[in-house]
Amino acid sequence: MKPEWTDDQPIYRQLRDKVAAAIVEGAIGEGENLPSVRNIAVEMQINPITASKAYQELVMEGLIEKKRGLGMYVVDGAREKLLVNEQEKFIKEEWPRIVETISRLGLDVKVLLDGANAKRGH
Repeated sequence: MKPEWTDDQPIYRQLRDKVAAAIVEGAIGEGENLPSVRNIAVEMQINPITASKAYQELVMEGLIEKKRGLGMYVVDGAREKLLVNEQEKFIKEEWPRIVETISRLGLDVKVLLDGANAKRGH
């Protein structure tokens, strides 16, 4: 993870999203120990309170758990839960905008899908 931040949302949210993305991508596996709050704060060049707040959000979402004296761990099923949430968010928020743009530009959905499949080698 790189310490790159934008101004569109709080840093703790951005860190939460970076950790969630790492879980989805498999960079951080289920059952795996996360870096300590201090270590992630140093690595990401942020205040430890900010890092703690990001981890707390992930705990509240049921994606990570604190094991007393051992640190934070990714719970079993976290990746699947994140995937389902991301899919729902995409379908509700992004897909309608994409469909509107396709319609507005008069694009052919079949041509777009064929082109995308050709790029992926299908």
